Amino acid sequence: MKTLMKGNEAISESAIKAGCRAFFGYPITPQSEIPEYMAKRMPEIGGTFIQAESEVAAINMVYGSAATGVPTMTSSSSPGIALKQEGISYLVGADLPALIVSMSRSGPGLGGILPGQADYFQATRGGGNGDYYLPVFAPNSVQEASDMVFKSFEVAYKYRTPVMILADGMLGQMMEPVELKETSGINPDISWAANGNSGTRDRNVINSLNLKASGLEAENIERFKRYEEIKKTETLVEKNVSEGDEIVIVAYGTPSRIAKNSIDELAEHGIKAGMIRPITLWPYPYDAFKDLPKSVKAILVAELSMGQMIEDVRMAIEGKIPVHFYGRTGGEIFEASEITNKALEVLGKNASSASEEAAAVACAI
Repeated sequence: MKTLMKGNEAISESAIKAGCRAFFGYPITPQSEIPEYMAKRMPEIGGTFIQAESEVAAINMVYGSAATGVPTMTSSSSPGIALKQEGISYLVGADLPALIVSMSRSGPGLGGILPGQADYFQATRGGGNGDYYLPVFAPNSVQEASDMVFKSFEVAYKYRTPVMILADGMLGQMMEPVELKETSGINPDISWAANGNSGTRDRNVINSLNLKASGLEAENIERFKRYEEIKKTETLVEKNVSEGDEIVIVAYGTPSRIAKNSIDELAEHGIKAGMIRPITLWPYPYDAFKDLPKSVKAILVAELSMGQMIEDVRMAIEGKIPVHFYGRTGGEIFEASEITNKALEVLGKNASSASEEAAAVACAI
C-alpha cells in the first residue's frame, strides 16, 4: 500500500525497515526532517538516536557505531557534509559500512536553503584526503529515494564501504505516494566487527592507520579492486535514446524530471530528443554514452549548478560529439522551456522556425 510521504520522511522510514539501528546527526535545512523523524522512531524500535553537538562529532559517532557492525546512518546538507569529510575518509580507510544522506542546498559557503546540485564534486571525487570513492546514488523521486536506501545498505555491507545518497532539497521536501519495502533487514557477515567477543576469537582492531608504506599500498590496491567490482555490478542508469534523436539531454536527480518535459516540448517542434539519466553518480555510467545513434548531433547537460557533471559527460563522449551546458544556480530552478530553448539554440534553430518545420512535415504526411 502506498503512503503519501515527504522525501526526508520516506528515506528515514526506509532506513529503519532496511535495518538501521543507529543514527547520529545534526539539524540543517533542508534535511532537518530526517533527524526529527529518527528522534521519534529510533527509541520506538530499540535503536539509538543522538543529536550530536556538531557534524564533526556526528560522523565520528558513525565511525564508532559502524565499527561494531550495527547498520548506521547520518544525514546533512552541503556545509554539514563538508564538515564530515575527514570522518568519511576515516570510514573509508577503516572499510566501514554506513549510509550518508546528503540533501544539497545552494552554495558555496552557507549559501541558501533552496535546492542545488553544486555538491556533485564533493560527493563523487572523494571530498576527504586520500585515494577513495564513495558509491553515490542520485534518486529523482520519493519512491526511488526509498528504494535507494535499501540498495545503499546492501552495497555498503557487500563491499564494506560508506555509501552516499545525494539529492537536492526538492526531493527532501516534496510529498509523493511511496510504497515502502517489507524486509527482514540486514543480516550480513560481520565477523570483522569490534563487537566485544573477547576471548572467543582473535582481537579485531579497526582503524585507518598503517605506518608501513607497503602495507598501506596493499590496502589501497585491494580497495580499488573492490571499486572495480562496484563499477561492473552496481552502476545504474536510465537511458532512452533512439535512432533519429538529434540531441541527448543528460540530467540527474529531480531536475531530470523537468528535462523530460523539455523532450516533450521539443517533439512539438518536430525535434526528436533522447535522455540519459545517471542514477549512480559514482560509478558514473560511462558505457551509456557509447554507440549513440549517428543521428545525435549534440549532448546537452542540464544541472542546477555552474557545471560539474558535465566533466564526466565530456570524458564519456571523448570528443566525439559536441557537449553543451545549461544550468541555474543559487537556488534558481530551471523551467522545461529553458532547456527546450537551449536545445533549439544548440541545434541552430529557434522556436518559431522549428514549429514551422514541424507543421510542414505534418502537412506533408
